[in-house]
Amino acid sequence: MENANIKVLVVLLSIWISCVQAQTGTFSAVLAFGDSILDTGNNNLLMTVSRGNFLPYGRDFPHRIPTGRFGNGRVLSDLVASGLGVKDLLPAFRSPFLKNSELATGVCFASGGSGLDKFTASIQGVIWVQDQVSDFQRYLEKLNQQVGDAAKVKEIIANAVILVSAGNNDLAITYFSTPKRQTRYTVQAYTDMLIGWKTTFINSLYDLGARKFAILGTLPLGCLPGARQITGNLICLPNVNYGARVYNDKVANLVNQYNQRLPNGKFVYIDMYNSLLEVINNPSQYGFTTAKPCCCSVMTPIPCLRSGSHVFWDFAHPSEKAYKTVLPKILSTIQSNLA
Repeated sequence: MENANIKVLVVLLSIWISCVQAQTGTFSAVLAFGDSILDTGNNNLLMTVSRGNFLPYGRDFPHRIPTGRFGNGRVLSDLVASGLGVKDLLPAFRSPFLKNSELATGVCFASGGSGLDKFTASIQGVIWVQDQVSDFQRYLEKLNQQVGDAAKVKEIIANAVILVSAGNNDLAITYFSTPKRQTRYTVQAYTDMLIGWKTTFINSLYDLGARKFAILGTLPLGCLPGARQITGNLICLPNVNYGARVYNDKVANLVNQYNQRLPNGKFVYIDMYNSLLEVINNPSQYGFTTAKPCCCSVMTPIPCLRSGSHVFWDFAHPSEKAYKTVLPKILSTIQSNLA
């Protein structure tokens, strides 16, 4: 009788766990690709100025360590991994300190300054997104060695959240800040090219077993402190924001096409533009003092005293508090569409 009761309890416990997992949308791992919104330190050993492994970067990170993250503390990939209950910090794949025990729950391949356009990555000496796919292939080899079960590895990758942020630098730097693309292509034409490259990139990951994609749109690029300083911090640059909106609309449409075309995959668009713009336009409502000057700038040798009072940490990157402010909606979108 006692054994029967134990069996019943075990069954009930299993059902309860299954229900909790269904509600929380348990994912096996988080794998991040793209740019500095997600990069957790892959640029540290590169010969590039696009690095964040020096103070005051990391000022609010545990133990005040500048890890290569482009911010004052944790970046969006860390917060998403933590918010989904996967792990507190997402390690950089190229970090010499990466532990094999970290592989199964995910790593970051993103590279600050990178983009879909190969020119974007090459002018800064960072890791182009297609080269990040090559890193992903090396990661799979290591994961197979670590796990020792090809079927299990396939399951891990299929149930991992593939977090992608790409397009910010292509528009903000390559298109609007250099003549190479702007003199040859209209915004419509260039964003079409970006979508073509993005399609190739997503296809590459899908072919390697990825099935759950959270595709981020760009930030409101014309409102970044680096862009806004052109107008003396008075207004956002309308032409740059227009380019971001054109691109984001096309990304959202691409995601819809993938959901129709690849029923074995799940794809969701993450609206970073409007979420962050709401905070920028109403900083006091979200506990910020300002959204215009950033906390840390080359123009001010000493950073602000409280990074949490600023929407932006530096000329292009939100503060950790700003990421946390838009995080609940991101997590909800991922859970309801990818779980």
